[in-house]
Amino acid sequence: MKNYIKAFYIFLLAISFAQCSKEYKVPNDLIVQDFVWKGLNAYYLHQDEIEDLSDRRFNSDIQLNNYLSSFLDYNELFSSLLIVNDTKSTLIEDYNVLLEDVPPRTAITNGMEFGIIAEEGSPENVIGYVTHILPSSNASTKSIERGEFFNAVNGLQLTRTNFNNLLLGGADTFILNMVDFDGNTVTPNAKTVSLTREDYTYSTTFKEKTISIGADNVGYLMYNNNFSKNYIDQLNTTFLDFKNNNVNELVLDLRYNIGTGSFVRDMAKLASLIAGQFPDETFIKEKWNSKAQPWFEQNQPDSLVTKFPSKLNVNTDFNSLNLTDVYIILNGDNFSGSSTIELLVNSLKPYINVHLIGAQTAGNNTGSITLYNSDDYDFGNRNMSHTVALQPIVLSFYNKNDQTYENGFIPNINLCPNEDILNLGVLGERSDPILDRVLTYVTSGNTGTNVVCNPNNYEYLYNSINAQREIDKGIFIKQNLPNTN
Repeated sequence: MKNYIKAFYIFLLAISFAQCSKEYKVPNDLIVQDFVWKGLNAYYLHQDEIEDLSDRRFNSDIQLNNYLSSFLDYNELFSSLLIVNDTKSTLIEDYNVLLEDVPPRTAITNGMEFGIIAEEGSPENVIGYVTHILPSSNASTKSIERGEFFNAVNGLQLTRTNFNNLLLGGADTFILNMVDFDGNTVTPNAKTVSLTREDYTYSTTFKEKTISIGADNVGYLMYNNNFSKNYIDQLNTTFLDFKNNNVNELVLDLRYNIGTGSFVRDMAKLASLIAGQFPDETFIKEKWNSKAQPWFEQNQPDSLVTKFPSKLNVNTDFNSLNLTDVYIILNGDNFSGSSTIELLVNSLKPYINVHLIGAQTAGNNTGSITLYNSDDYDFGNRNMSHTVALQPIVLSFYNKNDQTYENGFIPNINLCPNEDILNLGVLGERSDPILDRVLTYVTSGNTGTNVVCNPNNYEYLYNSINAQREIDKGIFIKQNLPNTN
């Protein structure tokens, strides 16, 4: 949280309870429970919907403590104080894991990303298909590519029950038995590929190139990482290449992206790379719960607004493309997107044309903050007797025009839930049906005709990218909170 001079005002939202009991010492066995209740009472976005979080629920510390003592532990208490279906608010057992810089994304992998479908006519057998090969990985040195099929490892037929262990949990080195597949019939061929799992560090981007179509220079960026600060900052170099190539349209391909949650400030940087012609204009507005919002409006109104940054950092300018249009192929299951991308879309919409390709998004329009057990919920003065922290949802996001997105966004182009495994094409080339459709839309405005999805009625069993995707915990913010002492 920002190291500003702490506000001297008594924060009226926590105070109705705290002021009446300044002399009361919280029992040692209820310190964490007391922190959980008071943190959620003060800042949980849905505080006014939870009867046990009401300011009128308890008349004394003794009543509160009796209530807190009725729970088996603080985790049970925390869960009981959330609205139904709140999957974002989180209790962190050890806040030390939050203090480390996000390291580069690494994995032990052979570099082949793949999917699995059931083999038609067989109750057990399955077929694998290659979705893409990670650059500079072990698989990238072998004769294997997107769109190929396989059905065995070391000569052992892949089945519903063994494919996970053979492909992901078995020996680090194995031989993949390749097959031909026409959509109906599996035909073994003589090709085999030896793959070895190795330590692998992901590059900032998976693929970037400029595609010239008539008068347009289309920047194509396939991004498959999370949206942490380091990766967003490194994108400035990618955008310099686009800028030098006079890119005037941008396709941001997130179909294999694994990232969800991020900080607002990092998404504001990405927005400035796309459309840097709006420095210091409103990127997002925050709306907290009915207790916190009036206090912020009166005492810290500027903290409720995040603006487009004018520089990447003190010493670095943005290599902004100053675009008027951006085309985003959504990420997530069934191309539905994530809270991170929804925030970007909603914040850019008042300024430029944002074109979405995928399925209707979920409407994850809330933000979270990290609370530590201290008078101002900041890290510096935390209670040292435990390492529990809270990350509840505390606000909803709005854009410059006071629009939010709780119902999600309807895409300009609808995509099938799964790619056509019989016609995957080459990523970054027009032979990829998805990119070809987007490029046609960029140059002509024609959305194309809806294709028949999964005409062969394949049973999709597994996708290696879906397995890597993080649970969407929403967007995080940094906020200076008042001292409630």
